[in-house]
Amino acid sequence: GVNQHGVFVGICNRRVFEPLGSNRSRGLLVKEVLKAPTSRLAVERALEETRKHRFEAFNLVIADRDFGFAIHHDQEDEVVDLQPGLSIIGGRNLNDPRDERVQLAGRLLTLQNLDSPVKFLAVASKVFARTPNPLARASMVIQGGDYGTVSSTLIALGPKPRDAIFQYSDGPASEARFEDYSPLLRDILSRGLRESRSKAAAAVEMADADADLAEAAEVD
Repeated sequence: GVNQHGVFVGICNRRVFEPLGSNRSRGLLVKEVLKAPTSRLAVERALEETRKHRFEAFNLVIADRDFGFAIHHDQEDEVVDLQPGLSIIGGRNLNDPRDERVQLAGRLLTLQNLDSPVKFLAVASKVFARTPNPLARASMVIQGGDYGTVSSTLIALGPKPRDAIFQYSDGPASEARFEDYSPLLRDILSRGLRESRSKAAAAVEMADADADLAEAAEVD
């Protein structure tokens, strides 16, 4: 998800040998982390939640326009900084060379120069629609009996709300087309920006009022 401050939070399963034993949904973790106004504060909130509750293993990605992080959670928490450029995460560590799906996505997303969010998402929509190939061990769309890909989301965030892109496929991208919900995300970000500006203006007015009171006290 993305909150009104432009903080992105995404979660996926993490491979472990056996369940950790949880008492809280990982979906509730995401909702709690999305209350944070910055990515750094979101990381702090996530770590606080893992100290208070037991969750099954997960990989959590948190990012805003300034910083990005991945949290690997199993027996312990590991926080990894996202570096500029392409980062991919699946069921293992960030950019894990052992993860065949991560390596496949990396190859397919770097075959050409993608110098804009629009170009990147156009290619990503095709990459994430890649179905199993009998000649290849890895695929982006997972198909199975009671386990598999159920949806796909493409999100791009820029310096301004109008730069945001939000596309959603209600099903495997190989079967369901991506629908554009960018106006919804842009509206959320615009309202967040207006809220931040209002709070900043109120803080300035309060500071001016305090200064006036202090000056009046000195005169008296």
